Amino acid sequence: MDEAGQKLKRARERLNLRYRDVEEASLRIAERHHNDEFIVALSRLSDIENKGTVPTIYRLYSLSAIYRLNIMDVLEWYGVDVASIPADAAQVEIERTHMIGFSADVHGEVTLPLALDPGIDLRRTTYLSRVIQRWGKMPLMLLNGMDLRTHRYAYIGSDDWFMYPMLVPGSLIQIDESRRKVVNTGWTSEFERPIYLFEHRAGYSCAWGNLNEGQMVLQPHPASLCNPEVYSYPDEIDIIGLVVGVAMRLDHPRRRRVRS
Repeated sequence: MDEAGQKLKRARERLNLRYRDVEEASLRIAERHHNDEFIVALSRLSDIENKGTVPTIYRLYSLSAIYRLNIMDVLEWYGVDVASIPADAAQVEIERTHMIGFSADVHGEVTLPLALDPGIDLRRTTYLSRVIQRWGKMPLMLLNGMDLRTHRYAYIGSDDWFMYPMLVPGSLIQIDESRRKVVNTGWTSEFERPIYLFEHRAGYSCAWGNLNEGQMVLQPHPASLCNPEVYSYPDEIDIIGLVVGVAMRLDHPRRRRVRS
């Protein structure tokens, strides 16, 4: 971590700050937060810059604040790429359905198709791999033009078969938080019936909902062989929002286990 320490040293020298200046500034930050962990002592700063000592998260915060640095950039100097959190999280299989709390403002890049065959007819089903002319990197910040303010994301747990086969375990779903009123009628098929994400005492569930006289019945897909669940509404269950998008694989590796 010598290189990271040297980068911090150069940042300090650009601002013409002495070790004593940094220590005194960190004392003020520690006093403001009522936490001495934010203090960067003279000897500790020397070790960080010259011996490759890795600062604690509190000292890293203080140095970033004092040097006017983006703490995400400083973390990258130490080999921690915050933009990799979603990809790293995908390596961990979670059995229960859960919300995803990663910020849409995470810096980084995403690989996207930048150029498509101009003759593509989007009205027809298309094999995109054959019409993508060029792939490239795009900063994630450019995706902020999408309306993400009313949308959140959740992951269907690897052991959650409640809405199978419409929602396969391991699916990523998009939820519109502005649409939280359960609709009991108005659809002509199961594909038109709205699916909601609910939060209750046991965690989260994706299901069809039926609200009647203060009782919320979570209806599973018949093919799932799961049983309906009944909760008192709103005391025992909350409606997170309407599921408006899904990304899922169709070649899931295992069939559901037999349940009693």
